[in-house]
Amino acid sequence: MSTIKILWVDDEIDLLKPHILFLEKKGYSVTTCSNGSDALDLVPNGNFDIVFLDENMPGLSGLDVLSAIKELKPTLPIVMITKSEEEQIMEEAIGGNISDYLIKPVNPNQILLSLKKNLDHTRLIAEKTTADYQQEFRNIAMEMMDVDSYDEWSDFYKKLIHWELALDAIDEPAMRAILDSQKQEANAKFFKFIVNNYKTWFDANEDKPVLPFELFKKHVVPNLQNNEKTLFIVIDNLRYDQWRIIEPIITKYYKVSEEHMFYSMLPTATQYARNAIFSGLTPLEMAKQYPMYWKNDTDEGGKNLYENEFLMGQLARLKLDIKHQYHKITNLKNGQKLADNFNTQKDNDLTVVVYNFVDMLSHSKTDMQVIKELASDDKGYRLLTKSWFENSPLLAIIQQAQTLGMKLIIATDHGTINVTRPTKIIGNKDISSNLRYKMGRSLSYNKKDVLIANNPEEIGLPSININSKFVFAKEDYFFAYPNNYNYYVNYYKNTYQHGGISLEEMLIPCIKLEPRK
Repeated sequence: MSTIKILWVDDEIDLLKPHILFLEKKGYSVTTCSNGSDALDLVPNGNFDIVFLDENMPGLSGLDVLSAIKELKPTLPIVMITKSEEEQIMEEAIGGNISDYLIKPVNPNQILLSLKKNLDHTRLIAEKTTADYQQEFRNIAMEMMDVDSYDEWSDFYKKLIHWELALDAIDEPAMRAILDSQKQEANAKFFKFIVNNYKTWFDANEDKPVLPFELFKKHVVPNLQNNEKTLFIVIDNLRYDQWRIIEPIITKYYKVSEEHMFYSMLPTATQYARNAIFSGLTPLEMAKQYPMYWKNDTDEGGKNLYENEFLMGQLARLKLDIKHQYHKITNLKNGQKLADNFNTQKDNDLTVVVYNFVDMLSHSKTDMQVIKELASDDKGYRLLTKSWFENSPLLAIIQQAQTLGMKLIIATDHGTINVTRPTKIIGNKDISSNLRYKMGRSLSYNKKDVLIANNPEEIGLPSININSKFVFAKEDYFFAYPNNYNYYVNYYKNTYQHGGISLEEMLIPCIKLEPRK
């Protein structure tokens, strides 16, 4: 490992001899100079790792030198050291992209801490994260054995995501492989939990999680009853880990007041879950009460064309006489148009925005090689989501909502999972096409890989005919037909799919936020 090279610039550098000797004993190489001009001569070819820079020097000031060094070496860390505690100087230095700000007199340990914070930051975080996860590994394994309620599964999944994001920040493939193994084990146990409990959630008096058809009444209606102007954003296909990635961007403008986890319904697919959110009804109830709007899998035409009509029906049942507008954004042009004209929403009691980009991103991985490479795993998928959001009209919409003082609720309809294991299925021509669930007659499948709903009405789903049933794939399995099996498997393996049973698809966020003043 090469020696760390420090440039220390101070017009009273001779008085700092004890500090310099301390650092040299620690193995650092320290070059000194007493003015800004000499410093600017040394920087271009000095190959320094960090600069300690006095703010108050004769000739070129520390702020002048800071600006000049950043032009020469934009990524070179600079620590400003000053006697001044004036706020204006602090702000100028921070605005100049300093790495640290120290007030004189400084002691050697302050300097050492700043060095470690700036130069050893990544290594120290990696070592601490690895050690902490190794310690937590057994606790996670023990906790997994005892998880047996919908609330416990929510908390446990959030813990897994915490460690997944922590390990994203370090390059430790071995630790990541261990966590991936734990997630796979957790999904296997979660599947058994759903098999044993899901049907009971449709019993009237059963203790159950919030499901999509209860979400609006549970989490949006209270805002409306309190006369709080609300922006309700439904980002299609947003997983909890993706929420955690975009959260720091949103919290520049809003602060989280409540974070809820709710359960998507089966099938974890848009036409079921998102229609349920807006209608406040199960798919079975929608098919009965709104046959002109509801479409089954095998019906022609779009399956989510009447969300606003469903919403108006729910508002009427809840006796909410409010002014609302509904917007569905499926492309950049529509998103930009709403962002450009968002001020027109200021008088609404409720503004609903359905944003479809994340769903399109997951589908694009199946069809586009460039997306397969950019989102080759969950880490890449998260980073691609973050990059999109930072540059999206949706962020501009949220920023404007904040300036209008609107409350914000962000939710989704279901998540998605990267599928890796095929399981064979055979059915009639009327079988549905989704890779994670199938609906039809005379289905033949591997029973150990699926949850079977012989009577769909028991779980709030309509039956097309007497003999039709649903089967839902577990964990990261996907359905493949025996005909042309190898081609089919190779095409869909390692793609993001939804509709089945996994933590990633079913445990999803609903976040309530207050605008920052």
